[in-house]
Amino acid sequence: MEAGRNTTCHRCNKRLVVKARNKSLGINCPSCRNVIPIPNGELQTSRHQGFRGGMRSLGRHLKSKLHQGAVAPSLNEPSGPNPTRSSKRAVLCGITYNQWKYKLKGTINDVKNMRELLTTRFGYPRECIRVLTEEETDQRYIPTRQNIEDSLRWLVNDCRSGDSLVFFYSGHGLRQIDVNNDEADGFDETICPVDFLKAGMILDNDLNSLIVRPLKHGVTLHAIVDACHSGTILDLPNVYCSSENKWKDDSPPSGANKRTDGGLAISISACLDNQAAADTSAFNGKMNGALTYLLAEVLKTFPGPTYGDLFDLIHETIDNVNQGCLVNTRILRRLFDYRLSQTPLLSSSHEFDVYKKHLFL
Repeated sequence: MEAGRNTTCHRCNKRLVVKARNKSLGINCPSCRNVIPIPNGELQTSRHQGFRGGMRSLGRHLKSKLHQGAVAPSLNEPSGPNPTRSSKRAVLCGITYNQWKYKLKGTINDVKNMRELLTTRFGYPRECIRVLTEEETDQRYIPTRQNIEDSLRWLVNDCRSGDSLVFFYSGHGLRQIDVNNDEADGFDETICPVDFLKAGMILDNDLNSLIVRPLKHGVTLHAIVDACHSGTILDLPNVYCSSENKWKDDSPPSGANKRTDGGLAISISACLDNQAAADTSAFNGKMNGALTYLLAEVLKTFPGPTYGDLFDLIHETIDNVNQGCLVNTRILRRLFDYRLSQTPLLSSSHEFDVYKKHLFL
């Protein structure tokens, strides 16, 4: 619709619209044929007001964009996972739950930390690391239940002897009543996709079927799960008890087969099944999952430690935090009675000597 202004015929009081493109000095009233003068200044003012209005609108639009913030760069390679096969592949999943009241603050930092660790210390090709976060613009990499399950299938698809696979998860974990009689404590452990309130949680049974059972001889999978109640999240039959320095049988009472197809599955969990895991800034002033930060720091400082040494160092650092041996944590404990009440757990599809076997992702 063409812009203009209203005026009134002084003879018959009829309301008229003067179009902006009218360059004459007056218009004729269609009712009484009276000539109504139009000052040039009015038309010029109308055009200038339109220009200023447009600039104000553009300014509001740009201001809105600035408030929204710049789109975070993707942590996935532009071409997606490399179609050329690699013996090193990883799925990294970090969920903040932006639309939920129980939001997490350190999960994106965790994913970035693990991605850097895998690429710089363990030689994982960037194009062979699939990252799922809410910051991704490609809908395939949003951490929905369907996308997580599809990514895990991609991870183990066509696995062969010599493959090293990593599944990393930083997000919420919960428990629910076990209905299959395959949990000694009566609870299934779960991870929570971003859409879990609609699509449901991913159970330990599901993870076992997706990424443990398909592992063939010579394939090694490490699952690093920084979540509450994550202790036996893969339902692996052997759990290492650090305090007693021995493996314990955690096979399902039902006798269900939870083993691999000849490969090795190892799970490093943030806490026991009945514990919560911390999202903390106690170590470096930035929010991180406690397990992720400590694991990455140990592996950067001491490449290839034994599993026993790794867990000893992690437990020792957590003890130091709880005793206030770090400046940050002394302040936190004094103000908030802050404490890390979590015991990281190691579980595996096969027993091994934890002080002789070295960790290489």
